[in-house]
Amino acid sequence: MKLFLLTGIFVPVYGQEQLQGRIVDAQTREALSGVSIKAKTCACRSDDQGVFSLPVMPDSIYISHVGYSTQRLSVDREGNMIVYLDPLTTRLNEVIVSAGRHRQFRTDAPIAISTISTQTLRETKATSLEQVLNKVSGVYMVDLGNEQHTMAIRQPIGYRSLFLYLEDGLPIRTTGDFNHNALIEINMAALKTVEVIRGPASSLYGSEAVGGAVNFITASPTILPTAKVQAEMSNWGYKRTDFSVSGTKGKLGVLLGGYYADQRNGYLDHSDFRKLALTLKTQYQFSDRTTWTNSVSVVDYKTDQTGGVDSANFFSKNYKSFHTFSYRLVKTLRVRSTVAHQWNETNTTNFTAFYRHNEIGQNPFYAIKTTSNPLKARGEINSDAFQSYGVLAQHKKQFAWKSASLIAGMSADYSPATYFAEFIDVDRDAAGYFTGFTRTDSALTDYRVGLVNTAVYAQAEMSPVAKLKVTAALRYDRMDFNFDNHLPPSAFTGSPDERNFFHAWTPKLGLTYDFGRDRGVYANYSVGFAPPNISELYRGVKVPSLRPATYNNYEAGGWFAFAGNKGYIDASVYRMDGRNEIVSVRLADGSSENRNAGRTRHSGVEWNLRYAPIPNVLFRTGGTWAQHDFLQYEDKGTHYDGNRMNGAPATITNTEITWKPAFLKGIRTGLEWQHVGRYYMDPANTEEYGGYELFNARVGYSTGGFECWVNCRNVGGVMYATTAEKSAFGKSYRPGPDRTFNFGVAYTFTAKK
Repeated sequence: MKLFLLTGIFVPVYGQEQLQGRIVDAQTREALSGVSIKAKTCACRSDDQGVFSLPVMPDSIYISHVGYSTQRLSVDREGNMIVYLDPLTTRLNEVIVSAGRHRQFRTDAPIAISTISTQTLRETKATSLEQVLNKVSGVYMVDLGNEQHTMAIRQPIGYRSLFLYLEDGLPIRTTGDFNHNALIEINMAALKTVEVIRGPASSLYGSEAVGGAVNFITASPTILPTAKVQAEMSNWGYKRTDFSVSGTKGKLGVLLGGYYADQRNGYLDHSDFRKLALTLKTQYQFSDRTTWTNSVSVVDYKTDQTGGVDSANFFSKNYKSFHTFSYRLVKTLRVRSTVAHQWNETNTTNFTAFYRHNEIGQNPFYAIKTTSNPLKARGEINSDAFQSYGVLAQHKKQFAWKSASLIAGMSADYSPATYFAEFIDVDRDAAGYFTGFTRTDSALTDYRVGLVNTAVYAQAEMSPVAKLKVTAALRYDRMDFNFDNHLPPSAFTGSPDERNFFHAWTPKLGLTYDFGRDRGVYANYSVGFAPPNISELYRGVKVPSLRPATYNNYEAGGWFAFAGNKGYIDASVYRMDGRNEIVSVRLADGSSENRNAGRTRHSGVEWNLRYAPIPNVLFRTGGTWAQHDFLQYEDKGTHYDGNRMNGAPATITNTEITWKPAFLKGIRTGLEWQHVGRYYMDPANTEEYGGYELFNARVGYSTGGFECWVNCRNVGGVMYATTAEKSAFGKSYRPGPDRTFNFGVAYTFTAKK
């Protein structure tokens, strides 16, 4: 028996008369389908389980697959083999699934989309998701500490429901109950890749996909039995342990993976947290045409909450928190079951049933308000929970005429939600620290909402002439609310009982043109819409009267490979106009009310470049230049028409160079530069935050199944704020992490057969 090592590896296994084998991704250990295997006299492609068979026993074979290194391998006469293919670091024509809810080449999708690869996820060793998502051009995921966050994609930094987060194509939360910290609910240890759509994706995924959609694609069971354990710690009291076990026997594949993270005594006062995340995924292959996939994800999370600091404390690096008891609890359970069936070569159906249970409990720092008594304050403890029971069905039909295809689908979920908040009496000492609280029997809010989401959608593609592909999509969404207020209605307890609904049609029209030689352009027009959330409609308002916000997006872009496919560039330019933006308006009695009172314009340029000038060196840079303007905005009688939107950096870039020296086998090094430009802190444009420059460094070593690494965030130990705001109460800065070293080790076991 022989072992051959080129850019990939194959391990022969005993066989006779014909050549048989399997094609496997060298990083994920998952089967690769559609791989081309050619001999002198015949050829074939691997099936969904990576299996291939040639009727002859050639001396060598030629193996190729989009996004992977091409292989020419000698064949052992014993005949059966497992072939490991390595992904290309500068690949252009990636296979994606988010753009059209099906597998397609990146160059066939008329949208701005980026993929965070398995290799990037594994080499970054991120302890929170912004460390990888901020590598994507046009994305600024704001670190609020302990995996808490908010997002800015083609939008200013904010906390509204303008972004959709999906796991394997399914929203992780129900539409209408958005939470800007939703990605706490993601199990990072179970991820294979991440796909980021920039710009509206409502024509396929519905509301909230306005600034963009982020699809977290989980790993599938490996072909061979595989087990991994990983442990790491930081100089600021962070500890984490990851594990995964996976394998396939016969028709059944199983994967179990997760992590436990714990933080104690960090660089900020009152910033401890813990998180347990687990995912179980099974795949059963009934036949080569039918697959049944099931998954269960559980997250149990608790963190101390600390807000921003004022100017004096921020610039003196005094990060002592005035809050000593505020917290956030998150408990989630997601269950899904999907049957995928290929009826024939032109018809495929997918059916998914799912269940979600989610509860967020808080004693939030931002709800603590001072009173006329300097030693007293008021606050609240609240709980926001929902359950979802839903289905998603989709069918794809391909036609021979003009390479046309049609995708049609429907989704429905019933998601009853509850919210309860009670008043607390807060104690404050002479130095201004909130030292404790007493619960009362005074309920501030207590309601239940029966929420029903229904949608139908369709997307058609065709090539009217060679090299040109046209895509048209249309979706109809309807949200029905049945609000039941358990308290007398008021400006504080919420509106009276009522039933209402929102609905919208969201179209999309796009085209791509392929010039050949990995060069092409695209353009699209799309519409996004964001209906009011439950809390915007009913909490703290007397009469709900909000309409959904709508956004018209126009964009164009292109891509090309260069230097003999050693590098590629993709770029996009866009303009997005928003109408009926929801803003909070202060009333004469001191209460606030949400109104449709704004129009905005968002325009910019995004770019991404990857280049490997020599083997083992990769240069990557991506970024955005954007302008976000108020076209019509009024608050408390003051008009801000024509002003820049607050929290909107004009430039955001992320640049990285990695080096894997050939003379030090197994070593990898990387240096990353994150730039966030200046932005206004308030709508009046009276104060600016200067932005920041942040450097991160990574060094790792691997041999066999063993791996170790040292990562350093904020190498220069610079003082910076992840967000900076100005209000009537003063300025507030969220301090970014100080210089942090993470040390880790891991071991992966993979069976040979």
